[in-house]
Amino acid sequence: MNASVSWRMTEQDMEFYERELASFIPDRVFDAHTHLWEHHHARYYGVPDDVGYSEYRQLMEDLHPGRQISALFIPAFNDQEKIGEANAWTAKQTAIDPTCRGEFFVKPQDDPEWVRDEVRRLRLHGLKCYHTLASVNPTWEAQIPDYLPERLIKVANEEGWVVTLHMVRSRAVADPGNIHWIRYYCETYPNMTLILAHSARGFQPAHNLEGLPKLTGLDNLYFDTSANCEAMAHQAIIRIIGHQRLMYGSDLPASHQRGRSTAVSDTFLWLAEQTPVWNEKHLTIKPTMVGLEHLRSLKWACWSERLSDTAIEDIFWKNASGLFGS
Repeated sequence: MNASVSWRMTEQDMEFYERELASFIPDRVFDAHTHLWEHHHARYYGVPDDVGYSEYRQLMEDLHPGRQISALFIPAFNDQEKIGEANAWTAKQTAIDPTCRGEFFVKPQDDPEWVRDEVRRLRLHGLKCYHTLASVNPTWEAQIPDYLPERLIKVANEEGWVVTLHMVRSRAVADPGNIHWIRYYCETYPNMTLILAHSARGFQPAHNLEGLPKLTGLDNLYFDTSANCEAMAHQAIIRIIGHQRLMYGSDLPASHQRGRSTAVSDTFLWLAEQTPVWNEKHLTIKPTMVGLEHLRSLKWACWSERLSDTAIEDIFWKNASGLFGS
């Protein structure tokens, strides 16, 4: 596995883990949002060329060493012409471990009956969509049906699948259009489970505080924490919706980049390793892995909400293993 220096665990990372996380992370971890990739389908600068099941397990030792781990695998691709190959390869990797699950990446124009047949053939367990495949411009302001049309939700409902949604629009879960479509899909198709990625994309937690009260009472609405470094984003879900609907997700490869997301104004920004912000007065700051920052934010949220050890174990294992039947 060829990895850049940035991806390798440093002494600082290990000290961070021991100080902040070693006593927090439970013995079992179900990673409800993580990506696998092969260089034929996706290339990322400065990361391993291929990350299948075995490489994934090695990389997770950086974030939660020694834990029992299962995962929901999501295909990765750079070119939409490679989506089919990425889906098939991810299915092959998922099949290695019967406790793991995998999703099928869909395009908005896909025929639902073809999707049904392919998901069954590949023995996958749900759908993943993304705004960049929408036909609107800019895609960052796409409405949910632009990249997750109702006909695909309908087949997910008929099959009892999960659907992972990374919503967009500038105000995320506080956006009236997003609130409408999430409620409509969940209420109309109760046998489908909708997972809002990145703690409802609450990189600006104010959006969660505003929007989540309008999404209560939906039994088939879940959230994964993936790569969100804002404690209040997770805390808002725990307090408003309930910890039973929140699932940990590493979001590899983002987990092994360095930096963090940070809320600002009515939006957010990402501080990456290359962002020129790491020198402040007499300090030179060495950013740690996003995955470690993310885990610490989840620890702070659990502490703030005074969650029991059992509730924390729910977030890291029971909620996802129950949902995915693993």
